[in-house]
Amino acid sequence: MKKFSKGIITGVIGTLAATAAGVFAVKKTIIDPELKKEEFINENRRKAARKRVSH
Repeated sequence: MKKFSKGIITGVIGTLAATAAGVFAVKKTIIDPELKKEEFINENRRKAARKRVSH
């Protein structure tokens, strides 16, 4: 019974670690680039607005 308990605990910890790694990977590959692109677009809009007003 002792080995079974250790196996269950190890399995739960492994599953949690794999889930956390998956969430981190999705954040790095999908979410962060979208936020950077959105910020880049907003920055270009601000620059264009300043140029439009100054000329």
